[in-house]
Amino acid sequence: MPPEKYGPSAGGGGPPEAEVRLRVRETLDAAARRADDPQAVPGALCAACVRLLPVTGSSVSISGGTGIRVTWCASDRVAARLAELQYTLGDGPCQDALDRGAPILAADLTRGPDARRWPIFAHEAVALGARAVFSLPLGVTGAAIGTLDLYSEQVGGLAAPDLRVALWVRDAVTFALTNLRISGCGGRDEDTEEVVATWVAASEAGHTEVYQAVGMVMVQLDVDPAQALDRLRARAYADGRTVSQVAREVLARRLSFRPEAYGGDPAWP
Repeated sequence: MPPEKYGPSAGGGGPPEAEVRLRVRETLDAAARRADDPQAVPGALCAACVRLLPVTGSSVSISGGTGIRVTWCASDRVAARLAELQYTLGDGPCQDALDRGAPILAADLTRGPDARRWPIFAHEAVALGARAVFSLPLGVTGAAIGTLDLYSEQVGGLAAPDLRVALWVRDAVTFALTNLRISGCGGRDEDTEEVVATWVAASEAGHTEVYQAVGMVMVQLDVDPAQALDRLRARAYADGRTVSQVAREVLARRLSFRPEAYGGDPAWP
């Protein structure tokens, strides 16, 4: 199926705004209806975002409070890795979009201001094949509940018509996340609260592992939650793993941050 991109035409014109809005809504609605079950809807929406925009991949992350996020959906492996990388580092366009409640558009991670703004993230993102990243906060009252994150294999920003489409897509994903009622999935209507509760429960499961591991590290090192999360992130980055993976190691008692575990050096890693 060819991409349904809605940028400007070769002659400088383009379809009317109302027509583009309608196509965005229809594309996302069709993606949700074609999903086999409610659990498949997030992934279908992420894939539809890629069809609507001149990007390579997309993901949606839900914010679970300061420093805690979970990936709701991702269109591909690189999009998922970029989301987890920013969570592990605690830095990147996604985090800035959450903090500011405004779109963050990084058009060139290979050099220049964007590469210097997030040097570690930019280096790792380019290694994954992402040369531009665009993060749009999800929310309707100014408080971001998550982000829609887009990446491109090519350097370059979003043209004004594409940015408008991206913002409409962001609004539609926000609605899906907060008020979703899916008709026709699996041949029946799904109750809104039941569907959303399922996704929230899945998100909380990921949050719980990290929260519990943060609590254990707090006790082991006698530090506050932010410092404990920083230690988890540092260990994850040093090992080339995700924060969630390190958290599971801590919960399974296979990893300890107590000083005696590292020759008495409390500063390790």
